[in-house]
Amino acid sequence: MTPITYPYTPTIDNVEIHFGHKISDPYRWLENDVRKDPDVARWVAAQNALTQNHLATLPGREIFRQRLAKLLDTEQLTAPIKRGQRYFFTRSSGQENQPKLCVREGMDGEDRVLLDPHDWSEDGADALGEWGVSDDGKRIAYGVQVAGTDWRTIRVFDVDTGLVLEDELQWARFSFMTWTHDGAGFFYSRYPQPAEGIASTAGVAHHAVCFHALGTPQTQDRWVYSNPAQPGALNLCDRTDDGGHLILYSTPGAGVNALAVIDLSREDWTPRVLVEDFNAEWSVIGSQGTVLYVLTSEDAERRRIVSLDLSQTHPDPVEVVAQTDAVLTSASLLGGRLLATCLVDAMTEVRRFHTDGTPDGLVALPAIGSAGGFRGHSTDNEAFFIHTSYHLPITVYRYDVARNEYMVWAQPEASADVDRMVVDQRFYTSRDGTRVPMFIVRRKDVSGPAPTLLYGYGGFGISQVPVYNPAQLAWVEQGGVMAVANIRGGGEYGRAWHMAGQLEKKQNVFDDFMAAGEFLKAEGITTPGGLAVQGESNGGLLVGTVVNQRPDLFAAALPGVGVMDMLRFHRFTGGVMWMSDFGNPDEESDFRNLLGYSPYHNIRPNTIYPAILATTADADDRVVPGHTFKYVAALQAGNLGPKPRLVRIETRAGHGAGMPLDKIIALYADMWAFAAHWTGLEVMPVE
Repeated sequence: MTPITYPYTPTIDNVEIHFGHKISDPYRWLENDVRKDPDVARWVAAQNALTQNHLATLPGREIFRQRLAKLLDTEQLTAPIKRGQRYFFTRSSGQENQPKLCVREGMDGEDRVLLDPHDWSEDGADALGEWGVSDDGKRIAYGVQVAGTDWRTIRVFDVDTGLVLEDELQWARFSFMTWTHDGAGFFYSRYPQPAEGIASTAGVAHHAVCFHALGTPQTQDRWVYSNPAQPGALNLCDRTDDGGHLILYSTPGAGVNALAVIDLSREDWTPRVLVEDFNAEWSVIGSQGTVLYVLTSEDAERRRIVSLDLSQTHPDPVEVVAQTDAVLTSASLLGGRLLATCLVDAMTEVRRFHTDGTPDGLVALPAIGSAGGFRGHSTDNEAFFIHTSYHLPITVYRYDVARNEYMVWAQPEASADVDRMVVDQRFYTSRDGTRVPMFIVRRKDVSGPAPTLLYGYGGFGISQVPVYNPAQLAWVEQGGVMAVANIRGGGEYGRAWHMAGQLEKKQNVFDDFMAAGEFLKAEGITTPGGLAVQGESNGGLLVGTVVNQRPDLFAAALPGVGVMDMLRFHRFTGGVMWMSDFGNPDEESDFRNLLGYSPYHNIRPNTIYPAILATTADADDRVVPGHTFKYVAALQAGNLGPKPRLVRIETRAGHGAGMPLDKIIALYADMWAFAAHWTGLEVMPVE
């Protein structure tokens, strides 16, 4: 291997003292917005040129690109939302860059395209964000996402006329659109307008729920709810099916929230606080009259269902469905039944209950895998859900609640030859003796050691469940192994599993992931020099950290849009919301813990590292690209051996949501070709 000559990266003299520690940050200038700072733009151009020159030498790149285009060329529909006799859903053709919003008039009617994002930009980088339909099915409030940003511009579409109304709302972010029962307007969440020129990087605070009356300017929108005592909290809203109450959630981060309601029949719309603290999760799943049914982790780390009677002055939770050994991940009140979606070793089981908590059997799912997204009205017998697994395409089912029967509503053809593939679940032991599950996907004829991609996330209570992913199957088709580790920090075993991987226990996450790699080698699943690791966002942090702690364990690493500077993450965009999982760098105990694993600060100079291809995007305003820029600059300066340390920076894209299909194909082709080259996977055309 010929050592790579990296582009020159200037350093600055930037040293700060934090709790007695001298912290050097020589690449802080790379935090500046690449779209506004010409020095950063030149650095990005030079890095992208180097990376593309390297990727162009990899023989598997074009094979992966062509195969990914075919594997992703499949129609995909979401579970519909029913309003009256209209069914609203999004459809992806598999050949177009963005999903379209469609409506079907009646169950057997023709589908009609309502909103086509391809009309919004020439390069397909603008996307449909969140959307909400009025109760009569006549209007849709929808968010326009420009070039991957988390900011939304909300517009209103008239379903009957096909016209976009004049209403236009700015500075919405992390928002639902919740209509009043009469369709006169909708509730949404927004931030104050940021100062000129800093919307892409500046920290955000004072998130608020507002009400917009149709046909009025945004300046007249009504402030409804915020949490002044917690300026960094998110404030979101939903509504009971009968239109009587607005449900208000305030959360500082994943897994806990306060709960309030507003009686919409009253003109003053005064919030009534039901839960004030942030000690547990409270999620309203339905209502009957004055009774709310609520999913909660209070006194139940694996969650339970309780009721709250709003007719009482101080409603106390009354248990309806008790906690069990399974993890209750979500629930819905549909057709007069409570449908509880549970995880058993990261695989789905759906249990039915009467509203008094009496068990009412199971929903017999089509196969072992993942199910969820149950949609419908609390009194309507018709509902919809999705089902999938690593080798089963995402299928939408129409569900008859009373009869406990379902039928296919939309089912794409499998784009890969799934009959050639097998999915195993294995369990391994982490450093402290904890038993951790892992899914392994491979071709049936691959029985011996093979180059392996190990994927992980490990944060914010987010579970890694079996989902059909054609991009991953492109790796498996080539004879590689795909492994997904259900490490701590996720929600696979409830709140305790999440809490065991946050704050001062974050090292458990990294230990679990490294133990997964050791298990794959010890069991002969991967080859001695054939293990690559991949993760995105919090998973990018995961990859960056384990590579620093065990560079000898991996042949290649693919950290995507990662949080790499753990001492400054809270200073950008919504980073303060991550302190629930990471801690506060401005507090000494948290600072010392974060400094101990921060990827940017723990690179080990003069140590042999694996090949690294970091990925990010210029418009990412969730994890700003400066995290990755600084990390890669430090890697390239570290004398880490002959393998490359490269960065791929996408343009007009953000944290991942809304990325057009052509850019998704190019991204995965580059990552898989890079990993294949450095793990020894021979890439051949697939017939």
